[in-house]
Amino acid sequence: MEDKLTLLEVFDNINSHRNYRIVHTVHEFTSVCPKTGHPDFATMEIEYIPEKFCVELKSLKLYLQSFRNDGIFYENVTNRIADDLIGLLQPRYFRLTANFSVRGGLSSDVEVEHIADGFEE
Repeated sequence: MEDKLTLLEVFDNINSHRNYRIVHTVHEFTSVCPKTGHPDFATMEIEYIPEKFCVELKSLKLYLQSFRNDGIFYENVTNRIADDLIGLLQPRYFRLTANFSVRGGLSSDVEVEHIADGFEE
């Protein structure tokens, strides 16, 4: 996989004096099952309390679309996205919930949560 992190852009959080939540819902996330080659579909909810930076939405869209043809397990893609966003944004709080669609009678939800050291809501 190429360095997808270069696709992400941020802007300054001019309201860093307060805690506020940002929630982005991605309704059309796709990747590929590395075992079967079948497409995987998910709705992802990205929730965070910013510190210094917020993610720019067009860049987030392009970043997430870059996984479209990647063979990667649910757990791995969810953690990869979380690691990239947490590393870039350094948020006070972060949660990514990935709700993968039913395939073969089974659906899966993967959730990653991060709380910055010393952060209390």
